[in-house]
Amino acid sequence: MGELSKLPNIGKTVEEQLNEAGIFTEADLKAAGAKQAWLKIQEKDESACIHRLLALEGAIRGIKKTMLPDEVKADLKEFYQWNKKY
Repeated sequence: MGELSKLPNIGKTVEEQLNEAGIFTEADLKAAGAKQAWLKIQEKDESACIHRLLALEGAIRGIKKTMLPDEVKADLKEFYQWNKKY
């Protein structure tokens, strides 16, 4: 496993999905942002869920997804509702 799996919330599967989306480093992930990274993952995996989006934001911030501020969670949930494919 590479650099991304060292971040909180990022396991082997999510790291592989990020790599397929052209995101290989923490800097790449921060530059893309959680929302854009999630959209790229969703293009290849329509089952990408809200938990993956929250995990990406937590990884960018260096915290567990459960520690995200409530307003951030609310914003991401709204984004997810507008962009989910099913």
